[in-house]
Amino acid sequence: MFLTMNDGVKLAYTDQGTGQPIVILTGFGGAKEIWHAQIPALLAAGYRVVNVDARNQGQSQHTVKGRRISRHGMDLAEVIQQLELKQVVLLGNSMGAATIFAYLSLFGDANVAAVIDIDQSPKMINTPDWPYGFKQATWTDYPDYFRMPLGPSTFKHIDDETFALVQEAAQRAPFDAKLNEPFLFDHAAADWRDVVAQLSKPLLILAGAQSPYFNPDFAPVTAAMAVKGEARMIQQAGHIVMAEQSQATTEAILSFLKRV
Repeated sequence: MFLTMNDGVKLAYTDQGTGQPIVILTGFGGAKEIWHAQIPALLAAGYRVVNVDARNQGQSQHTVKGRRISRHGMDLAEVIQQLELKQVVLLGNSMGAATIFAYLSLFGDANVAAVIDIDQSPKMINTPDWPYGFKQATWTDYPDYFRMPLGPSTFKHIDDETFALVQEAAQRAPFDAKLNEPFLFDHAAADWRDVVAQLSKPLLILAGAQSPYFNPDFAPVTAAMAVKGEARMIQQAGHIVMAEQSQATTEAILSFLKRV
């Protein structure tokens, strides 16, 4: 299925189940199929699950329009509005979590029940006051650092079934890294720490204990900024936590949601 954004760009999504809605957002270069292991458990728990491909990713339209994180935040707002979702849980990995922060910055958290950030630091650039950015990236080498291959994102192989679905999705609609380079630069330059501090709804941060992208200590430090923040490290997991340790991730998500 597709939704048309106010700039004419079409986003692919799936919409399953009933009950409280959960909107799922994937990381840079990824497709919604990466959440294959979580969706059945969320549906079984009684949630309505809306799983979205970002513009320029997966089955969504590939375009030069809106290659900035604020536009992605607006896309999330339009998905919520067009599907008439109320008190939504926002769940995102990597850039997907940054998209949630962009949405919160623009629209606040009045229609949000909870936020779940999977392995995304609120600030990608390392500075003296923030040593939890992406690898060793600093303003000195920005944006060139993000022109280099980003390197492996995982610590271990992702689930076989999920891997097959992700590979199939990539073959159907290959990701164009060059097309998305301006978006990656914009995403990397953002600092969402003020948004985290102003969030009034429960926040869970799940970090991959062996993430090759972020020092997992960013999770408790970031959670401490929020009014209702908590953090958990998932062992034997890299950046794609939900597909490397799917059972542990799903259990952590459901446990959190039961409490909020």
